[in-house]
Amino acid sequence: MLKRLFPTTKLIKSKPPHFTKIPTQMEVEVKLRLPNSQSHQKLSNLLSPFHTTTLIQENIFFDTPTTTLAVSNSALRLRFYNLDSYAVLSFKSKPELTQGISRVEEHEEPIDPSLARSFLTDPNGLLGLSNKSQIMEKLKGEFGVDELICLGGFKNVRGVYDWKGLKLEVDETVYDFGVCYEIECESKEPERDKELIEGLLMENGIDFVYSDINKFGVFLSGKLPSK
Repeated sequence: MLKRLFPTTKLIKSKPPHFTKIPTQMEVEVKLRLPNSQSHQKLSNLLSPFHTTTLIQENIFFDTPTTTLAVSNSALRLRFYNLDSYAVLSFKSKPELTQGISRVEEHEEPIDPSLARSFLTDPNGLLGLSNKSQIMEKLKGEFGVDELICLGGFKNVRGVYDWKGLKLEVDETVYDFGVCYEIECESKEPERDKELIEGLLMENGIDFVYSDINKFGVFLSGKLPSK
């Protein structure tokens, strides 16, 4: 089982209802990668007047022994928030990431964190949720998933900022092989919002590049993105 890390910070205590069903949606985000911890700290300092919360996230992924999901460009994830304050089961598929704009089909369901923890050592326990979980029902029915293994995962500290009507998420992502920094913003008008964020960074001398691989892709690759 993965160890918890990161210092104690402002925690969110709200708990979503058990297995409330959330419809599949298209998640569209601006994703810009920051080159180093100095750029991350500079941006965090700059945005500090707009800070709303900090989220500690632990992301754990699952697949079949023959990587059925990864081969189909999909990902099954459990995400734990703020030392098991709450947890979410998600399934993402059909990702596209071009010029710093990400589009991915996403389905999410809240799940009891203590139950979710049990699946780290008993991944096949997830398959028993098919009568309660649309995600697992989909995986068994459409992908023929009948066995799961735990792939492991990574941790993320996410600073959330309300800036000019945008929710900016500044990430420090810790993999076994290194640390990566990124700014994300979910958006209905990604081209416009990307331009606003780029302006903020350029006006303040903060280097960045367009993200060309998502966090799960980085995790699977076993190495940090090239500069």
